[in-house]
Amino acid sequence: MQWDHIDTWPNATLSRRGQGPVHRWHIQETGTGDTILLLHGAGGSTHSFRHMIPLLAATHHVVALDLPGQGFTQLGARHRCGLDPMATDVAALCLQEGWTPTTIVGHSAGCAIALCMAQADLSPREQTPQVIGINAALGEFPGLAGLVFPVMAKALAAMPFTASLFSGASANPARVEALIGSTGSNLDAEGLELYRRLVGDRDHVNGTLLMMSQWKLPPLLRALPGHDGPVRFIVGERDKTVPPTVSLDAARDMADATVTNLPGLGHLAHEEKPAEVAGLILELIQEMAG
Repeated sequence: MQWDHIDTWPNATLSRRGQGPVHRWHIQETGTGDTILLLHGAGGSTHSFRHMIPLLAATHHVVALDLPGQGFTQLGARHRCGLDPMATDVAALCLQEGWTPTTIVGHSAGCAIALCMAQADLSPREQTPQVIGINAALGEFPGLAGLVFPVMAKALAAMPFTASLFSGASANPARVEALIGSTGSNLDAEGLELYRRLVGDRDHVNGTLLMMSQWKLPPLLRALPGHDGPVRFIVGERDKTVPPTVSLDAARDMADATVTNLPGLGHLAHEEKPAEVAGLILELIQEMAG
């Protein structure tokens, strides 16, 4: 998305640009105290945490980023949109900016990035950061879909006009409302309009397609049993994008992981009930620290 539109984005007064490493980042930063890093999922942006940021910033230093090629972050290298490169580049940005997150909150695919960052070799601090996953996307597509989907995404990302065609066809408000509804979540008019703007932006769609085409989960999933640090999963029971069982299965494989269920909420639970989810995050942070 074009930076000259940033003034109309949620929490724009907190926004700034960060140059490198690799990408030209959109950063939102506020508050003092221990640092909470917020990572959105595929196809999202900092707007996903728009209502939670001020709530968390009442007691913490909060940093939210747009992932490479998405939202207002300009992609610096097309080949660095996969899980490991993104985790490496976000961790390098933390080192560059002097951030030492005690907690990394990741929504959907953002949780996978958070877990990768929390590994010892990517952690910007000596102690492994706490990880909180909101509807964590930690499952592979079963059967044929697991083979076909990455191939299709890679092919679409390589076609020069795909992003333009997709963004133009999908930015209709009715289609956006149907898309959000298919996740099991219900958003207000503001939330729907923000997603319409994202879906209608060619660069954002292209960045999302590149992320999907380069995504490889198996190495992370194999490493979960040896994860060194506490993990807390928050699950919307109505999530139709990532089955709630995904977080349950992941938690069983880990030494220090629990799952908290949120009845009546879907994949975008933190946008549906931001105060409730922010309060839960603060409770979990205190519990893990104690």
